[in-house]
Amino acid sequence: MKKDLFLTLLVALFATLTFTGCKEDITDSELGNYEVLTTYLKSNNLDISTVTSGFVMPAPADGNLSAKWIMDIRSAADFATAHIAGAHNVPFADILTTAATADKPILVVCYTGQTACYATSLLRLYGFSDAQALKWGMSGWNSQFDKWTANCKDLTTESNWTSTATEAGSFDMPSWTSPTIDGASLLKERVEAAVAAGFKTAAGADVLASPDSYYVNNFLSEAHYTGFGHVKNAVRVNPLSIDECAKLDPNAKVVTYCYTGQTSAVVTAYLNVLGFEAYSMTFGLNGVTTSNPFWTSGNVSNHWGHDSKSKDLPTVSN
Repeated sequence: MKKDLFLTLLVALFATLTFTGCKEDITDSELGNYEVLTTYLKSNNLDISTVTSGFVMPAPADGNLSAKWIMDIRSAADFATAHIAGAHNVPFADILTTAATADKPILVVCYTGQTACYATSLLRLYGFSDAQALKWGMSGWNSQFDKWTANCKDLTTESNWTSTATEAGSFDMPSWTSPTIDGASLLKERVEAAVAAGFKTAAGADVLASPDSYYVNNFLSEAHYTGFGHVKNAVRVNPLSIDECAKLDPNAKVVTYCYTGQTSAVVTAYLNVLGFEAYSMTFGLNGVTTSNPFWTSGNVSNHWGHDSKSKDLPTVSN
């Protein structure tokens, strides 16, 4: 009897230790790709708030960018016509490989600042943590390059613009597969894929014409969400973190918009890396409601042609 009891207790103890050991010994291969990637991002201080912190710099008053390695991602023809002294013309598709040759912190330059912000987000996730975008792009550098004024419009109507809040939902996370099983390699793979896919955008006119075709996130403060009004059915998930992404629909076209399309570009790049089908609404509020009285009554900055304008800074040509 004593021998049988001893054997029973020994088997039970072995089963308990085995079960406990298996439960704690969870490897990357036992997790889904999304969980592996996001765990790696969070443990390496690469959550969305880190990537969006200080991602732009305005054109300096004296035009001195000698401390930066300037990556101009405009077309070769436009670059040859005029560019910032010392800039390097780099196709968007080559930003990651070319960044490895930079010997100073990278400053990405485009036409309006939006594509540059998208590129900056991807560069930061790829390891170039001090990369920045030139705010407003070449449009803010010199008025001869101004592409903002023509795109600042009033497109809102009562049928597609509202002050009524819409609560964000609760969703499963994006699902995708990869043979890669470690977080660092997954991040590299996902960023490279996002660069290959290019900047993903949605025009404000299209979003307003068919707001139900998208899951729209208004990336403003709560006061500005109601003060300006917003796209019909747009939710407000801001601040946005990896954990808060559960409020975004992974089965919809997720469109993010801000004041200028620059912050939303950074967020959109990050969301595409996570596996969302994400788009940035080009030109932001400036592109759909530039005459909204809340710009003034709410003392809101980033209003093109008002507190934000082109500077008369020099360029060179090839």
